[in-house]
Amino acid sequence: MEQEAWQILIVEDDQRLAELTREYLESNGLKVAIESDGGKAAARILKEQPDLVVLDLMLPGEDGLSICRKVRGQYEGPILMLTARTDDMDEVLGLEMGADDYVCKPVRPRVLLARIRALLRRSEGSAEAAPESLRRLQFGQLVIDSAMREAWLREQSIELTSAEFDLLWLLAANAGRILSREEIFTALRGIEYDGQDRSIDVRISRIRPKIGDDPMHPRLIKTVRSKGYLFVAEAAEDLS
Repeated sequence: MEQEAWQILIVEDDQRLAELTREYLESNGLKVAIESDGGKAAARILKEQPDLVVLDLMLPGEDGLSICRKVRGQYEGPILMLTARTDDMDEVLGLEMGADDYVCKPVRPRVLLARIRALLRRSEGSAEAAPESLRRLQFGQLVIDSAMREAWLREQSIELTSAEFDLLWLLAANAGRILSREEIFTALRGIEYDGQDRSIDVRISRIRPKIGDDPMHPRLIKTVRSKGYLFVAEAAEDLS
């Protein structure tokens, strides 16, 4: 049975760019809708629940950061943010509002397609191929389930974006082993680390308080200077 086409919503006020992007993505097997009004975007995302949202940062009506913040708690699909600006703070803010990836304009269509496909593959998950023992990890009161793509602390559900869950799962599945930023970046994004991207660090800082780790003096997800990050399983016993 043929898989139904992925549903993509492009939120972009540049109509010509949006139409060209739609044409390219649809020629590669995706189903694409366009919303040009930022003021209507959040309601449409929540109503239609597309498989992925391509969200422009600068929009009339309401900007992309505000839309992302507004829908994140009720929309679990990936959000790929686009911007014509290259300020690091824009990227950090976008990730803090819950965006899963961030691309600067102008972006080549095939690069955009590759990033979209990578996000869709991640959100679909690979739990079906994983052995039963690797589908659920438990560290004290912290439980992470790759099949359900959910995590719990003391039986309370933890609100994680798709990208945050992927990063937490990767670190937990490699508990006791230091993962470099290069390894993490390649595993999650499917492309080489450029040495400047800050998305991993931002997500780590967001995940720590959610799983009961101390952001100022972390014991569960430790930063190992000049090497990367280490998930310390034993520290989970003391999570609050």
